[in-house]
Amino acid sequence: MTSAVPWCATCERFLSPPTVTPEGRCPSCGRPVEPGGAHASGDTPERTPRTEGEPAGEEELGPIPLHLKIMGVALVVYLGWRFFQGVEWIIHRF
Repeated sequence: MTSAVPWCATCERFLSPPTVTPEGRCPSCGRPVEPGGAHASGDTPERTPRTEGEPAGEEELGPIPLHLKIMGVALVVYLGWRFFQGVEWIIHRF
């Protein structure tokens, strides 16, 4: 199993993918490392062509997970209850 982050066993440290040389060597000691997600500095990822009306630089996001929706509803209910308690406290205080 290869990791996504290159590791140099000689230097005993993780390397950021752009620092690994295009030959797959550690920039400090020059020994071969598992390149992980490393790529040559001039490489750019392929892009899909934009459709008309789509803003530049935006990618389509997936649906909102159910647990996030539930947490949002719980937050709204909780904050609504606390607001009600605050208003009630102010009314009884004065």
